[in-house]
Amino acid sequence: MKYDFAAIEQKWQKKWLEEKTFACHTGDTDKKKFYALVEFPYPSGQGLHVGHARPYTAMDVVARKRRMDGYNVLFPMGYDAFGLPTENYAIKNHIHPAKVTHDNILNFRKQLQMLGYSFDWDREVNTTDPSYYKWTQWIFLQLYKHGLAYKTTMPVNWCTSCKCVLANEEVVEGVCERCGAPVIRKEKSQWMLKITEYAQRLIDDLDDLDFIERVKIQQKNWIGRSTGAEVTFKATTGDDIVVYTTRPDTLFGATYMVLSPEHKFLDKWMPLLKNADEVKAYQKLAASKSDLERTELNKEKTGVCLDGVKGINPVNGKEIPIFISDYVLATYGTGAIMAVPAHDDRDWEFAKKFGCEIIEVVSGGEDVQKAAFTAKDETGILVNSDFLNGLTVKDAIPVITKWLEEKGIGHSKVNYKLRDWVFSRQRYWGEPIPMVYCEKCGWQPISEDQLPLLLPDVESYEPTDDGESPLSKMTDWVNTTCPCCGGPAKRETDTMPQWAGSSWYFLRYMDPHNDKTLASKEALDYWSPVDWYNGGMEHTTLHLLYSRFWHKFLYDIGVVPTKEPYQKRTSHGMILGEGGEKMSKSRGNVVNPNDVIEQYGADTMRTYIMFIGDFEKAAAWSDNGVKGCKRFLDRVWNLATEQEHTGDEYSQVNEVAVHRAIKKVSEDIEAMKFNTAIATLMALVNDFYANGASRGDMKALLLMLSPFAPHMCEELWEMAGYGGQVCLQSWPTYDAAKTVTATTQMAVQVGGKVRANIIVPTDSSDEEVVAAALANEKIARMAEGMQLVKSIVVKGRLVNLIFKPQA
Repeated sequence: MKYDFAAIEQKWQKKWLEEKTFACHTGDTDKKKFYALVEFPYPSGQGLHVGHARPYTAMDVVARKRRMDGYNVLFPMGYDAFGLPTENYAIKNHIHPAKVTHDNILNFRKQLQMLGYSFDWDREVNTTDPSYYKWTQWIFLQLYKHGLAYKTTMPVNWCTSCKCVLANEEVVEGVCERCGAPVIRKEKSQWMLKITEYAQRLIDDLDDLDFIERVKIQQKNWIGRSTGAEVTFKATTGDDIVVYTTRPDTLFGATYMVLSPEHKFLDKWMPLLKNADEVKAYQKLAASKSDLERTELNKEKTGVCLDGVKGINPVNGKEIPIFISDYVLATYGTGAIMAVPAHDDRDWEFAKKFGCEIIEVVSGGEDVQKAAFTAKDETGILVNSDFLNGLTVKDAIPVITKWLEEKGIGHSKVNYKLRDWVFSRQRYWGEPIPMVYCEKCGWQPISEDQLPLLLPDVESYEPTDDGESPLSKMTDWVNTTCPCCGGPAKRETDTMPQWAGSSWYFLRYMDPHNDKTLASKEALDYWSPVDWYNGGMEHTTLHLLYSRFWHKFLYDIGVVPTKEPYQKRTSHGMILGEGGEKMSKSRGNVVNPNDVIEQYGADTMRTYIMFIGDFEKAAAWSDNGVKGCKRFLDRVWNLATEQEHTGDEYSQVNEVAVHRAIKKVSEDIEAMKFNTAIATLMALVNDFYANGASRGDMKALLLMLSPFAPHMCEELWEMAGYGGQVCLQSWPTYDAAKTVTATTQMAVQVGGKVRANIIVPTDSSDEEVVAAALANEKIARMAEGMQLVKSIVVKGRLVNLIFKPQA
């Protein structure tokens, strides 16, 4: 009987949808809950790609096994559908973003269902649906009311083509990651969220989570906690320049200062500077670079010395030069640093280039690498530092900090690299920010009963030349009344960033149709937290951090029952093209899942994508590998349909192999070692071909294979008459005692050559092995007239017998 994968897959996909096989129910108290989550996709016009298929298949395998383990499984899917790519596509092709989104979602849903994923489709969410973004807006209003949302003017990355603000991570080598146009720096009024208020908690609470270590490290590095001191340097103008340093013990070695090109004092000092034109030119150049470019450690150091203003070192009263340089950011620390070139690689390179004084203040300082070591282990000895001389770095830090506090020119300080979240976007396709501005009352939140504030339907969503949102041109929508005084007011025309909708979507899955609240208390109490969340490493420092921040805030105001959203976080490697290169249209090596499914079937696609290699590491696509997995499924089909299987128990000859396979596959799925789980099943199929297989053997095989190749296994399960659907059966259990072979074959050597093989119980003693060897008919003949002098038993492998003629 032919394996008609196309007909089989369509049959079972239709059945699962019609019967709502994978629907779950809140508070199904007979079962333990398990919430499995994958990052929902951006529904682009290109459709689903193999990069989506790897993590989605992996978590589907886990979810299917957990259902068979008896859990009430929530495994949902939705679409992160607001954002710039859709808007850009809409502008280019003159199609409204809403229609683009609608059509893309239809395609994505069809592709996801083609792969047989066990999503609960009744819980599907779409971030552009007003019934969804009503609650995104509601969360923003709570943030505002609790002082965590504010508006300020700040330097931002501005794409000259998209005409919108970009996050630092969206700027690559000075150009927009999306469109490739130049990015400049400009001042803009922006809504901000105070994620920095949660910085320490975002670090501390990682300790209680089952996140893979590289995710924890990346989160901590992004937040960037450091301890040090804020120190006030005087300028010769009389102004106070505050710097933050992690090494106040090196103050006597501070020989120059560096300000960011945007520092607030520069405009004030410009009339005093003899090289004002040079300073202004440098400021313009710095404005064209992203923060990531400016802080690149390996780039050449540039800067301009201010001719007309100097700084004064507070510990010794020495005047020192002040530079501006783009590696100092206005948004980090105070926008000003003290430079100690003897003990910092970057400062040393800068000092050498610009001829600044270098003073050793930690013994061995001219050797920058040695200085770095002594700073790390805090055993370096202070020199050239007045009252600090002779102290170790560790002892000098509290002494100098106390001295600064007594003098009123400094204090201890904990600092973070993490900046507040820029929450405004000057574009159309995003959630409207539910705020209005009144000349009399200032910024005011709209009433919650007016939510959702609908995104108006417009004919033109082109970006404006002045950098304002397209909504700013819609005067009928913009002009409104103040909710405070009732006077004339204007709506905020910026929209939220794409990160907004993805910062809480996992909560909406718990209760997606609730129109009274973002999710009911019952649903939140039952499903929280997400038990297992898998996603890309590229989202570790933004989406993961942002969503943890929002969740902690919602916990603080009593909306959610847990302080963390996700208990476990894993990550996956990329799928590369054949030959190991990144997939791209320009290389012509992009694999379309539709093509693979059409040629080989969804079960082959699923099995291969799990067999391709270590889940956490990048793996190269191989067409031969796909064909190999298709041959494996063909062998399973033929084994089930062309051979006779009798007996509902495990056959004696396969019993050990079956129990071992159950143990191995069970452990490997939980450890995300999917490739070795499939290899185990391949070996089991080989055993069944060699030994034959009972109905019990085949039943165990189908149960274990079903999470990987669900359509074929359902069909074979039905054909065999086992009853019900395989995905709703109990996962097979193993007996540890039966994973050990009861007997073993051993070679018998006489005169250094193998003369026979014997079968003995695995737990036989050496004496019993020797007795069994001597009882062997062939060995017994050889032993006639001989005396056994010595025997050597190599456990489980061989027995060596040494004879001599009888006297």
